[in-house]
Amino acid sequence: MSNYKTVFFTLGILQIILGISMIIPVFVQILFSELDSSFIGASIVTIIFGSLFFLSNLDHDKKLNLQQAFLLTALSWLSIAVFGSIPFLLSSMNLSITDSFFESMSGITTTGSTIISNLETAPRSILFWRAILQWLGGIGIIVMAITLMPVMNVGGMQLFRISNNDSSEKILPKSKEIALRLIYIYSILTILCAIFYKLFGMSYFDSLTHSMTTIATGGFSNYNASIGYFNNAYIEIVSMTFIILGSLPFIAYIKFLNGDRQIFKSDSQIITFLKIIFFSIIILSLYLSFTEIDKFNLRSIFFNVISIISGTGYVNDQFDNWGSFTIVLFLSLMFIGGCAGSTTCGVKVFRFQILYLFIVNQLKKMIYPKGIFVIKYAQNSINEKFIASIISFIFFYFLIFFGLSALLSLSGLDFITSISGAATSISNVGPGLGSTIGPNGNFASLPDISKWILTVGMILGRLELFAILVLFVPAFWRN
Repeated sequence: MSNYKTVFFTLGILQIILGISMIIPVFVQILFSELDSSFIGASIVTIIFGSLFFLSNLDHDKKLNLQQAFLLTALSWLSIAVFGSIPFLLSSMNLSITDSFFESMSGITTTGSTIISNLETAPRSILFWRAILQWLGGIGIIVMAITLMPVMNVGGMQLFRISNNDSSEKILPKSKEIALRLIYIYSILTILCAIFYKLFGMSYFDSLTHSMTTIATGGFSNYNASIGYFNNAYIEIVSMTFIILGSLPFIAYIKFLNGDRQIFKSDSQIITFLKIIFFSIIILSLYLSFTEIDKFNLRSIFFNVISIISGTGYVNDQFDNWGSFTIVLFLSLMFIGGCAGSTTCGVKVFRFQILYLFIVNQLKKMIYPKGIFVIKYAQNSINEKFIASIISFIFFYFLIFFGLSALLSLSGLDFITSISGAATSISNVGPGLGSTIGPNGNFASLPDISKWILTVGMILGRLELFAILVLFVPAFWRN
């Protein structure tokens, strides 16, 4: 067990931070006359466990190898989801263990699916805690995607390694430096988002909670109708703007601050992501204008396309009533997702770009059998090993999607709920499709077994599949 002292030391720090974060909703309870022991009790329990992990592993070697990096990644999200569920469990809402864990996992993975059927009557402290979980999950995935995953070689993420000289032994020192800068950028964007929300009509409470779930592309809202509750075009414009900012690779912000003023114009992943949004809006607009003219609303089209592809899950309209083509398009956008190194999930744009380059390269080889063609992406040569990691990731992504769909169907859900539920969980989007889990629905009525299946999909999707799957390979545990 001594080999994992750094892992448990880090877990202890994370749990202490989570426990301290639980103190913040206590002030919300006082402000809105909701004071009870739920958050105080949860905070004490979490800090005690975190302190035990921290103090019992003070003699760790301050290094993190590859095996430990995988274990830390998986245990971090799992432990935060477990301890993050305690306030829900102890609250006045009388939530079951299943529902509490589902809500917590949905928050920390920035999925945004909810089992709370009436958000308007929910305690404000619980609404605030949901926003905190998504905000922490957002910055957590950014730090992990930029510092840990490139070294872990998960699904082609090694392409985004900060330095070619990085080794697993250097993860922690470099991570601290980068993490501080990322937290600074992330916090500034959150504050700006909150300010603009307040300027355009939200209350202080709504602007703060929605800014946290917007920049995290999480999608938790304080109202059943989501952003549509406000019916305010300016609020929706602010939301779309900061959703896109949260969907861009945060390493680009660091490069911009370091002097690369052209990064947002030159990064092919960013350009492709924005093109996908643009063409999706055009295609959906043309479809609705010819087939569902009574439902054509350019404002709703813009908002929901951006919300779905980013995995945010905010809604301002019942888009599942826009025809069958819209359902297919939105399912496709769920799978695509945003940029690597952002708060979004899905397969990620860069993987589709490289897959496209690989297919074109294969076609060239068929035409010119003796030709030598080198695949290049972002000025990097892509070798066969790298291509294999991309293809295997995409293969397993859809394999797990179909597996989740089958399990959800076996648990008693109908076809559209099973398919969209699997897609929204593994892509961390939030709302599904259909009358039950659709844009203005929730997951409260689903059987408990379905909720546990969905939580598995959430953590698999959030941690890029292999960070979890590798733990079940016996060879991983051998020295």
